[in-house]
Amino acid sequence: MSAGRKFASKSIPSSPDLVSSSSSVRNLGKNHLGGVIFGCNNNTIKECLFKQLFGLPAQHFSYVKNIDPGLPLFLFNYSNRKLSGIFEAASPGQMNINPYGWTTDGSERTLYPAQVQILVRMHCQPLPENQFKPIISDNYYTETHFWFELDHAQATRLMSLFSLAVAPSTSVPQNTAKCRAIFWPLPLNDVVEKSEGFKPLTLEIKHSNQSSQKLDSTDVASSFDGYNQISEAHSNVNLVEQDEKEVILMKLKELARCHEHQDLPTLRNVENTSIMNEENPNSSSGVEENEDNPQSSSECQSIITQLIQEVQELKAFNAEQTQKISILEQKLMEAEMEILLLKDHCVMLEPVSNPSNALGNDTVIEAIDELHVDQSVSDPSEELVNETVIDSFDELHLDPNESIYLIGGYDGESWLSSLNSYHPSQDMIKSLKPMSTVRSYSSAAQLKGELYVFGGGNGYVWYDTVESYNPANDEWTLQPPLNQEKGSLAGATIDNKIFAIGGGNGIKSFSEVEMLDLDIGRWISTRSMLEKRFALAAAELNGVLYATGGYDGNDYLNSAERFDPREHSWTRIASMNTKRGSHSLVVFNEKLYALGGYDGNTMVPSVEIFDPRQGSWICGEPMVNPRGYSAAGVIKDSIYVIGGIKVSGNVVDTVETYKDGQGWQETHSKALGKRCFTSAFVCRHDVEGQGGFT
Repeated sequence: MSAGRKFASKSIPSSPDLVSSSSSVRNLGKNHLGGVIFGCNNNTIKECLFKQLFGLPAQHFSYVKNIDPGLPLFLFNYSNRKLSGIFEAASPGQMNINPYGWTTDGSERTLYPAQVQILVRMHCQPLPENQFKPIISDNYYTETHFWFELDHAQATRLMSLFSLAVAPSTSVPQNTAKCRAIFWPLPLNDVVEKSEGFKPLTLEIKHSNQSSQKLDSTDVASSFDGYNQISEAHSNVNLVEQDEKEVILMKLKELARCHEHQDLPTLRNVENTSIMNEENPNSSSGVEENEDNPQSSSECQSIITQLIQEVQELKAFNAEQTQKISILEQKLMEAEMEILLLKDHCVMLEPVSNPSNALGNDTVIEAIDELHVDQSVSDPSEELVNETVIDSFDELHLDPNESIYLIGGYDGESWLSSLNSYHPSQDMIKSLKPMSTVRSYSSAAQLKGELYVFGGGNGYVWYDTVESYNPANDEWTLQPPLNQEKGSLAGATIDNKIFAIGGGNGIKSFSEVEMLDLDIGRWISTRSMLEKRFALAAAELNGVLYATGGYDGNDYLNSAERFDPREHSWTRIASMNTKRGSHSLVVFNEKLYALGGYDGNTMVPSVEIFDPRQGSWICGEPMVNPRGYSAAGVIKDSIYVIGGIKVSGNVVDTVETYKDGQGWQETHSKALGKRCFTSAFVCRHDVEGQGGFT
């Protein structure tokens, strides 16, 4: 799943509609674009629907970029010449939302980078070409090939035609937690259009690609049976909300079709009677009752009453589903907390149950012995014993000064809101109160005894939100937001002020720097960097801020710069030997260590060291494995690099440790599991243990 690969041959079939040709583009302006048709075949429709992503070759980006959320979309299957709908855009049209979509195994680049995320507006039966062709006949430039751009009139007529063929069941899920896309800013130079600037890229984690490839084209609907109850409830509510008006409209249309032939004689009778009355004033007025016509005003009123009743039932069902969702979400949150606690307990009990394989610390065994002294008098339950062992184990071994805080991220299956205190020397982890929302690609800094987390995203949108964690009461507090939404940024604290550095918003890379001043109570703009940097790494050393590498919208950088608050300006320093983004930067032995990352083609294991006294970078001993999007921290005499993404695109579950004179050593963590896109922070706690950071 890593970038820098070539494209495989499985995808939408080649046709004149999908080749570079001036005749294949209608060139409708944004104001005139009423809808867009995308292409697929029997092999690729599964992935289009499962991942809720449509794509076209790069030359079609001239109008795909005009797609805004909510625009009607349709999907044409070249294999059976049928048109599916009605879909709508769930995102703006962009390049490379998934740079590996519609490939055999996600190992090579897509030929269809002009993409848009979609959702289902109305579930309808596919239309054969002989039905929809008359509506878009002006778009056909050969007998079988047509322009994909629709004007407003064509889109409206197509939707009206589809509304007469509403499907009895859904075949595509609404956007749920299981359809995960993660931001992945690793573009290939040959697909970056410089006129467009920064292209935010996304990537489906490998298991999603494998799942979509296993689906059969005849059972797309059944492939989503694994969704949990909450997702199903959400889907039901979405369907009710989207289709409530459409159901009424469909019933009215059905009523009109059913009674069309019966209504016409009635109208004719009314018309003829009126003429007769005009010709013969002495004749009786009014319309004679037609016994053959069962339709009457009372029956119409009955039908209207029935429709109103059905609408009320739909609203009641909607309210009931909303209540059920709320209850299920609460239960899910409680279950997640229970799982975290159980996971911590299992990890901590492992060395207790087998002391010979634990830390070799005699105090653990002593603590266990003490628990059994009074068993002859009272026989505590196993649960109580375990809890006491865990409490004693915490007090004896989990030194907060030797921990790395891991904030949010992605574990290969789910986005995380968790906050964990990881103790690498003992491979143990302690769960703390999670954040208010899932968060990855964020940054963290320490200020006045609290840990601040800012920016980032949830895989679909970027945040401007900021929250702080107080270890004294294990609570999170919302703080003033950033001035703009951004992710893959860097952060550091200087002179009791937090600096949020660079990053991007999915459209462009930033050179801007924001500073949080608690005395003012908001983020203020300060001196911008000399270069735009997305997925950069930064650190503070001796009161000076250093920013390295990143992606400027066109290429990955090896340049670096520093900010001295006394000079209030950024200045260039020596460039690194390797381009890198999505890397880590730590301070170790009064030097900066740039660790791993992505060089524009692949993940790298290389390490570079900057000594401010020498003013130059030197190559250090490389890590055991290439990796990027890792978490890194320094405790005492060791550097720890945790998790991340490998060259293959897999999420890493190993930890690498570096010590002077011993080099790098890789270990598999039983406590951590897989983790990437995680922020890391090492705090020095107060001496009295009152819970603050110093």
